Amino acid sequence: MSPNPSIQLREFVTGGDPAAQPAASIIVLHGLGADGSDFVPIAQELDLSAIGPVRFVFPNAPVRPVTINGGYEMRAWYDIHPPSTDPAIPRHEDEAGLRGAQAIVQALIDRETGRGVPPERVVVMGFSQGCVVTLMAGLRAPQRLAGLVGLSGYLALAEHTATEVHPANRATPIFLAHGEEDDVVVMERGTAARDALTSLGYAVEWHSYPMGHSVCPEEVTDLNAWLVARLGA
Repeated sequence: MSPNPSIQLREFVTGGDPAAQPAASIIVLHGLGADGSDFVPIAQELDLSAIGPVRFVFPNAPVRPVTINGGYEMRAWYDIHPPSTDPAIPRHEDEAGLRGAQAIVQALIDRETGRGVPPERVVVMGFSQGCVVTLMAGLRAPQRLAGLVGLSGYLALAEHTATEVHPANRATPIFLAHGEEDDVVVMERGTAARDALTSLGYAVEWHSYPMGHSVCPEEVTDLNAWLVARLGA
């Protein structure tokens, strides 16, 4: 059962035994307009046998109107507004939507701990919008997490991050990766997130790749190594 009846999800446990007690859990958040099945093939490419059984959880974002897409309804963790043509005007961020998504992810973390996976064995991971929500929720989670993975995203509500980071996650390791040719979330937004988190004292492992707004095999390899290092001990 989902922690929220309106949030559908799918999941699987690596190793082929769905009844096995996982040694760790990875919550994977998809990007705008996708759904929980989007990253299943990539998760299946990972070799996490050194960790033991790992439960992957793939929630679906709620369906909502998205302003930047003309109000068209699609799966989105929060609303996105078009950037202003005046660089002096800051971006409008959907704070209510972001904080609502944070609550959804926290409920998923609590669900995993309720099923016997300690929070320090839980990784939150996301792509694009999912990356944004990963950082939003993971930095504020009241339990120490194993790590955060942010792919092709940015740091939302950046002006609030320093004061809202929960002490439990002030030393949580972070994996950030971005495409150098990304024209959806330009890499400067990714490097700005990296720099902001580094300035707060986080151990950020940063990777960039010659790709657009996507995932490449080299990225999967680097992510695999990072996950094994975080969870294999």
